[in-house]
Amino acid sequence: MKSKLVTILTMVLLGATSLVYAQDVKTDVDKAAKDTGHATKTAAKKTAKGTEKAVDATGKAAKKTAKGTEKVADKTADATKDVAKDTAKGTEKVADKTADATKDVAKKTGHGVKKGAKAVGHDVKEGAEKTEDAVKK
Repeated sequence: MKSKLVTILTMVLLGATSLVYAQDVKTDVDKAAKDTGHATKTAAKKTAKGTEKAVDATGKAAKKTAKGTEKVADKTADATKDVAKDTAKGTEKVADKTADATKDVAKKTGHGVKKGAKAVGHDVKEGAEKTEDAVKK
């Protein structure tokens, strides 16, 4: 009977030992799960902050790009207006110079015609005088 009792006590002792070890394993698994959960939560927060920063940076870059595009568009419009004004002024100057040159040419032509007419008139007069002299003789 002693041997049965020793066997039963040994079995109880082994069973209790396995329960103690099982509780240690459960505690370790719980602790590992909590640590993993905490690390995942921390990583998610950092990722969210990084994403927010990236979105903010993208928004700021988009605003800067829009402002730069607006400035370029304004400068282009201003330059186009300036070119148009310069072209108009240049065209006006060319038209004025052409008109002046045309007036000068017309004056010179009129003067030349007048001079030529006087010369022809003078030659006609001389010819008429010679003819008159010849008829009188």
